[in-house]
Amino acid sequence: MSTILPSSTRRAFCKGITVAAATTAYMSCAFTTIQAAHQRQESPQVDAHSLNVLLVHGAYADASSWLGVIPLLRARGYNPLAIQIPLSSLEEDILITRQALKTLSGPTILVGHSYAGAVITNAATNADNASALVFADAFAPDEGESILDIASRFPTPPINAFIVPSYTPNFVWVQPSAFPENFIQDVPVEQGQNLAVVQKPINPKAFGTRSGAPAWKQLPSWALIGMNDRAISPDALRFMAKRMGAVTREVASSHASPVSHPNDVVDLIVAAAQHIPVTIGRG
Repeated sequence: MSTILPSSTRRAFCKGITVAAATTAYMSCAFTTIQAAHQRQESPQVDAHSLNVLLVHGAYADASSWLGVIPLLRARGYNPLAIQIPLSSLEEDILITRQALKTLSGPTILVGHSYAGAVITNAATNADNASALVFADAFAPDEGESILDIASRFPTPPINAFIVPSYTPNFVWVQPSAFPENFIQDVPVEQGQNLAVVQKPINPKAFGTRSGAPAWKQLPSWALIGMNDRAISPDALRFMAKRMGAVTREVASSHASPVSHPNDVVDLIVAAAQHIPVTIGRG
């Protein structure tokens, strides 16, 4: 398939980032700090009250998957927006995300979960107000690469055995009976069962669409890796984080970290925010 976006001038950004994210009292976490490969210029940081956080849901979920994250961001003074994407094609999901980004005034952190990592990878490219990327158990393809290309290099995750046709023609979802154990096994079973029956199907063609020029080559990136992810191989997540030069945090989470570990997701967003300079622009 042809690429979605044209290649663009890549701007070096943010070298030598390190972060020590706070460990939450109820969760045992492993931290890994990867030195970023981009250079960052020293400048004052943006006030939280002027910083937007654009939250993009993944496959088999919708914007309600951020309901645990949103109040935590608001309590810290950030301006969150959790958008609904159609999951009809990667191109359409990128378009909707770009349109949402254009409505936000000022520096914005884009946060993608799961499949939406590929969405923000493309939607933030050359966007004037895109300031940083956060990947929560998310794909981060390179130019000309698809999600399927990445997944094929690593062991098949358990959830793949339960991807079946949904009630929407030509769309797939996770077999509801298998959803709690394979998508979000670290919440009460009843909660997982409820999420299973409200999951949003996706057009599987989106997984095979090749990425355009990735924004993570222009912007500093952070990555949360769920060590108990049963939808994306944790080794695949580590590979992508290392390739991006992302600051990385590993937690004992399922694939659905925004739901089961919202504090860890927010900690990483806050860490990203602390490295955003006041003046954002492309010179």
